[in-house]
Amino acid sequence: MYRALIGVLSAVLVVAFAPAATAAPAPRAACPERPGVARCLTSYTPVRALADGPAGWGADDLASAYALPTAPGPDTVVGISIAYDAPNLEADLAAYRAQYGLPPCTTANGCFRKVNQQGAAVPLPEADFGWAMESTLDVSMVSAACPSCRLLVVEGNTPGFADLAETEDTAVRLGATVVSNSYGAREGGAPLAFASHYQHPGVAVVASSGDAGFTAASYPANLATTIAVGGTSLARDPSSARGWAESAWQYGGSGCSAYIAKPSWQRDTHCGKRTVADVAAAAEDIAIHYADAGGWLPANGTSASAPFVAGLIARSGHVTAPADLYANASRFTDVTTGHNDPAGGGKKCGGDYLCVAGPGYDAPTGVGVPNGLTGF
Repeated sequence: MYRALIGVLSAVLVVAFAPAATAAPAPRAACPERPGVARCLTSYTPVRALADGPAGWGADDLASAYALPTAPGPDTVVGISIAYDAPNLEADLAAYRAQYGLPPCTTANGCFRKVNQQGAAVPLPEADFGWAMESTLDVSMVSAACPSCRLLVVEGNTPGFADLAETEDTAVRLGATVVSNSYGAREGGAPLAFASHYQHPGVAVVASSGDAGFTAASYPANLATTIAVGGTSLARDPSSARGWAESAWQYGGSGCSAYIAKPSWQRDTHCGKRTVADVAAAAEDIAIHYADAGGWLPANGTSASAPFVAGLIARSGHVTAPADLYANASRFTDVTTGHNDPAGGGKKCGGDYLCVAGPGYDAPTGVGVPNGLTGF
């Protein structure tokens, strides 16, 4: 039975029965913020879930927008660090992959594996509606980026920093060479005590930049050992050669760390320490199949862009480090419009690159968005 049953039922009702609105409603956090623990960074648009087809950008749209190759990629193991169990995860993943013509990824064929934080198949943690939605988004986005990759989902007992740190280590121990982390917490001494668990030689560690706009840097995205992924809003643009346009997603996280020293490879001048983010990808109106909410619905969050980038890194076959993104900045598509200060229109940072997108590096979108696999 789901934890916090009343809250779960309320969330389901909101998703399944919300009336149509004339203006796009603000996304709602799938996981509430609680002190002393991380929260998943998925949000969902409170519209009616669909039983008969997707709502939002699908794997085919993302492949087009980011010029992904048609040739199959490697079978790299991508680890997904997460809290709590998602009981229907494999079934929801099967629905997503079938919808977009991706090859099956199942326990039976060895592509999909779900374990607890110690690496065992049983017992799995208790289930949670919001974190299960996060897991669904994660495996869907890795699949969209790398259909040939194998998925290793490591479920922590709680979203506590120690439990999530153990999921990270377990993912690497079980063979992941890329690990995706779609959660975050305000940086501080408590989470930073576990920073070493996000540094593994030969492993790319990817983290969501946050979903609260320009604010305090989010852990573990603030670590110099992680690739911090910001968010964009994607739109079709038939008038352009690319066929797509992107702007900074208004809720995507960015920040200037108060704790982590400036890495040598990061040279922006208005933040004396580590700046978040490094790179970005679509984070708004992403189609997922989540049966517990009634079917297909659009999800949002840098918890979509982070696993997508993780999948691209895995597909590239390279062990990408944060420094590599800056060295290859010209190989990314620069995002020059938008901001992540929804209340102030960019005034929160004085119109600075820390919360307003512009030519070259900016904190909401980093060095830009992927252009195929060339930047990795």
